Amino acid sequence: MQKITRAELAAELAGGLPAGAVLAQPEQIAPFECDGLAVYRQTPLLVVLPESVDDVRHVLQVCSRHAVPVVTRGAGTGLSGGALPDKDGVLLVMTKFNRILDIDEDNRLARVQPGVRNLAISDAVRPYGLYYAPDPSSQIACSIGGNVAENAGGVHCLKYGLTVHNVREVTVVTIDGEVLTIGSAAYDSPGYDLLALMNGSEGMLGVIVEVLVSLQPIPETTRTLLAAFNNVEAASDAVAAIISEGVTPAGLEMMDNPAIRAAEDFVHAGYPVDAAALLICEMDGLSDDVEAEIRLTEGLLKRAGATDIRTARDDAERALFWAGRKSAFPAVGRMSPDYYCMDGTIPRKHLAAVLKTMETLSEESGLRIANVFHAGDGNLHPLILFDANVPGELEKAEQLGSKILQTCVELGGTVTGEHGVGMEKLTPMCVQFNAGELTQFHDLKAAFDEHGLLNPGKAVPSLHRCAEFGAMHVHDGQLPHPDLPRF
Repeated sequence: MQKITRAELAAELAGGLPAGAVLAQPEQIAPFECDGLAVYRQTPLLVVLPESVDDVRHVLQVCSRHAVPVVTRGAGTGLSGGALPDKDGVLLVMTKFNRILDIDEDNRLARVQPGVRNLAISDAVRPYGLYYAPDPSSQIACSIGGNVAENAGGVHCLKYGLTVHNVREVTVVTIDGEVLTIGSAAYDSPGYDLLALMNGSEGMLGVIVEVLVSLQPIPETTRTLLAAFNNVEAASDAVAAIISEGVTPAGLEMMDNPAIRAAEDFVHAGYPVDAAALLICEMDGLSDDVEAEIRLTEGLLKRAGATDIRTARDDAERALFWAGRKSAFPAVGRMSPDYYCMDGTIPRKHLAAVLKTMETLSEESGLRIANVFHAGDGNLHPLILFDANVPGELEKAEQLGSKILQTCVELGGTVTGEHGVGMEKLTPMCVQFNAGELTQFHDLKAAFDEHGLLNPGKAVPSLHRCAEFGAMHVHDGQLPHPDLPRF
């Protein structure tokens, strides 16, 4: 097949799209060179902004016909390089798919397009006494399509689950332009659980064009505690004590001292800046149940060694407690020219051990780490501080991040909890999965995308890459499947 030229591709795409939908000038495509992981940058061949499902089908059919890679992008807030463009491909930007199509108050459902912002769903359904539970820290900007693609979580995922637990149905367009509806408004549908497969598929299997989400009733009462500790081990023990007691907080978050100080300087949330660790624990539900859980949790925190326990006096103070936590990432950005946000998950019982390991790795590398994480479900977000203007520091930060993720795997965890793999965690994936498992991943992708055109080079490493890395699992002499794409 003769390779189509950039001008020819732009003309063929434009022929079936609204005026101005194809961006080709350097100044038009430059803003799309990266997502939230700005250390990886690449300008695409073309940028396309579709407005309808037919537009998406047209783009995919043209690209499939000419073997042109397609990367789908939402709001661009992803932190793993999942929306990094392909230099020889089309970047399909879904921001014009921004309508809430239907609100079903009786069945607590909302049908939305993928470009709808996470927080906009809750804003739209609040008059019905409902809200959408998954709440990433970027919820004011991130879009629901990206949330599904990365299986995003948030500070309330301990009780209400990740995106996968709050989505009933998705409509996707395959690389061949076929429209598939996966899942249903019912709680279950016959056949294989392809809906779970689509959540966290990182744009590798299809382009999401519609999502049916579950809604929750706004709780009768919500109460939030803030507890300070003199050491992270005591805070970690408190997390274990709360969960083992049978209490399931709506949110249970931890911050270490560098993150506490950064957030307090940024938001002025009233955080105790001398504390070694801080827990934010929120209960919601019926008033009597919440009050009982608050009293029980206060006792558990005291026995675990909390030096200061505060209960938010009102909704304004509760919002302030959370504002500090949700602003921690940008707040840490004031401490260093650059930072590298990691995402790994461990069993809760290993929180203290992992934090000690990270302290040792930080000292060895000479790079500081600020920790902010979802303590309730063991989802870590170490922020590695570095200066990209200093030669070699970015590489040191990446190496430090890989060691942290390897530690997570060794302790029975995983290399990602909600940010996805993207470009960032391809090498750590070699540590977690063996050659046979990776081959199955590639075979599964090939079932949806035979020629590997959707988001190529992301999420699943090739066996060649793992062999070059010398990963602990991929050293058994297996040869890669001859049809696997060479990333």
